[in-house]
This record gives sequence, structure tokens and C-alpha cells, in this order.
Amino acid sequence: MGNLIKVLGKDLENCPHFFLDFENAQPTEAETVVWNQVNSVLEEAQGILAELQSYRGAGQEIRQAIQNPSDVHLQEEAWRAVCPLVAKLKRFYEFSLRLENALHSLLEALTSPPYAPTQHLEREQALAKQFAEILHFTLSFDELKMTNPAIQNDFSYYRRTVSRNRLNNFQVDSDCDVNNEMANRMSLFYADATPMLKTLSNATTKFVSENKSLPIEDTTDCLSTMACVCRVMLETPGYRSRFTSTETLLFCMRVMVGVIILYDHVHPVGAFAKTSKIDMKGCIKVLKDQPSTSTEGLLNALRYTTRHLHDDTTSKQIRALLQ
Repeated sequence: MGNLIKVLGKDLENCPHFFLDFENAQPTEAETVVWNQVNSVLEEAQGILAELQSYRGAGQEIRQAIQNPSDVHLQEEAWRAVCPLVAKLKRFYEFSLRLENALHSLLEALTSPPYAPTQHLEREQALAKQFAEILHFTLSFDELKMTNPAIQNDFSYYRRTVSRNRLNNFQVDSDCDVNNEMANRMSLFYADATPMLKTLSNATTKFVSENKSLPIEDTTDCLSTMACVCRVMLETPGYRSRFTSTETLLFCMRVMVGVIILYDHVHPVGAFAKTSKIDMKGCIKVLKDQPSTSTEGLLNALRYTTRHLHDDTTSKQIRALLQ
């Protein structure tokens, strides 16, 4: 099966395990159309992360403007500082829409008849890798966003200034090109603690609701299988040693957490119930066995962005593991 190796042992019933070569999988002819479409989006992902990582905000200029409301020069300085930042935030938001479309294409390819989801992951490893890359980007983006309050502060100041200028019939030159409808959508996006993850969760739920002829299990089995893949690769030294880069370990952890959260949002009873096809205890243990600097953000994602953690069907053991 090329780069795909079935994992033996440590089996959960109804939970197939695979070793997916996230580092080297290449598209087959059958995958090429979807792969090219998704790749055109993923090519921009690292640039988006780099821009977000270097985002410093206009906090100083904004504070000066607020403290000196009658100083026209300081108001102009703050506006000039904020406008290019808002344009950048708009690019991030527009990229989330493209990412949503890419996820839809991948889900369609990885769940379509006549193959079962596990067969798709086995046959179409390059698409599975792209799915993993989207999840990796999503959690990376959201971790950076959560630790940067300047994003919401800058955008809030921008909106207040626009509203004030509109009330005063005062026109200002702006390179932001953000109309009111776009500003409302961006506000909702950035108000969420994990905006990219919410985008993917909503997109997955929408995919399920729009494809009523497709059993919901086809989508959730695709996610649970990916979670199993990542967990086994992380907890088995023989498989970890196959990675050529330590970055792949973090990649696997992010993907595992991402598919768990998506599963929890899409599956009617979620990822934490006893009937779940995801070994939640095993997944949490794998994360806790890693250095806390690498995993605390991922554990927080499980704590705060899942839907069913606090349901009655969640065992006290699992809740205690996430305390």
C-alpha cells in the first residue's frame, strides 16, 4: 500500500488504525483535481501564519488617540496605523472562506461512494495529508490569535472610528476597503476564541446537513479513523522513529485534536461518550505525555472548544484528565 502500513495490536474494536506518511504522500492521478484545488489554498497558509505571528497591533497609537481626543494629529496617526492592520485582518478572514471551501472538497472526496471512509484514507493518502494540513494550520492560527489581544482591540477601534465619522458626516481616506457587511462578518469571526476552528466545525456540520443521502457515519468515521492514526503514531516508538522531523510530532498532535473537535461537533453524541469511536483517554494521555509547552494549547482546545465534554454521557475519568 505504498506509504500506508496497517498498524497491528493496540486495537480498539471498530477503530481501524493506519500509519499515514504525512511527510511524503503524493497525489495519484485520481486525486489530482481535488489536490490541486486544495493546494492552491494551502500554498498561502504559511504566509498567513507568518503575518499573524508578526502582528504587533496599533495599541500605542490608539491609546494616545483615546487619551487626547481633541488632538487631530494623534487621531490621524492612529487611523493611519490601524488601516493597514484591518486590511490584513480582512485577508485572514477571506482566507478562512477559501479554507472552508477546500475542506468541503476534501470531505466530498474522502466520503463519496462506493468506498468506505477508511478505504478512502487508505487509497487517497495525499488528500488525507491535505486534510491534516488544514487542521494543523487551523489550530496554529487559533493559538496565535488567542494570545494576541491586539487583533480585537485594533478592529474595535476601527469600527468605533468609522461609526463616529459616519455620525459626524466626516469622510476619511481609507485603504481598508471594508464595507459594513464585511465588518459585521469579521467582528463575528474575531469575537470567537478559536475562529478558524469554528469555521471548520460549521463547514463540517453544513457538509453533513447538505448531504442527507450520505450517512453521517461516513463523515464521522473519516474523522475518528484519522484520530486513531495520529494517536498510534504518537504513542508507538517504532512509528515515531519513522518521522524525519520533530515538527511532525506536533503536526500529528494538532491533527489529532482537530479531528476530535470536528467529530465532537458533528456526531450527535460527540467524542466523549462511551459509544464514541475515538479513544479519548488514549488521546488525552498521549498529549499529557508530551512537554506541556507543546500541548497546553491543544488541551485547552479540547477543554473549551468541544461541544459535549460536559454532557452527562462523559465519564468522570475523562473530565478529570482534562482538569
